[in-house]
Amino acid sequence: MSSLFSKIIKGEIPSFKIYEDEYTFAFLDINPINLGHTLIVPKVEHDHCLDVPEPYYSAVFKAAVPIGKAIMKATSCKRIGSVILGFDVPHFHYHVLPLWDSSDVSFKKAKSRETHEMENIQKSIVENLAS
Repeated sequence: MSSLFSKIIKGEIPSFKIYEDEYTFAFLDINPINLGHTLIVPKVEHDHCLDVPEPYYSAVFKAAVPIGKAIMKATSCKRIGSVILGFDVPHFHYHVLPLWDSSDVSFKKAKSRETHEMENIQKSIVENLAS
């Protein structure tokens, strides 16, 4: 069964299309954090971002640069933010967000950690990256 985003890519569901190339499709989020909030999706359907094959995966991030610059010009925002969550629709999607300050993206769960906690998780990630 096709995801909502696959149906948007195929034109079966209308969207406010921002950009399209051979590998990606970008459109405005229907429930934007700020006006201009854009989703970039690969034209292959994969639930998890780490399962997206090349060249689709890299194309999403490559597309984010010109899209982000255009959003900045269109909205006069101070920064462009980005988020990958993927809980709502089982199709990898990259949020490109116009931001005026850090409160535009909620990091309510962020908190300082002890140095030893940071060192332990760093070591674990590096080891797992190498394996």
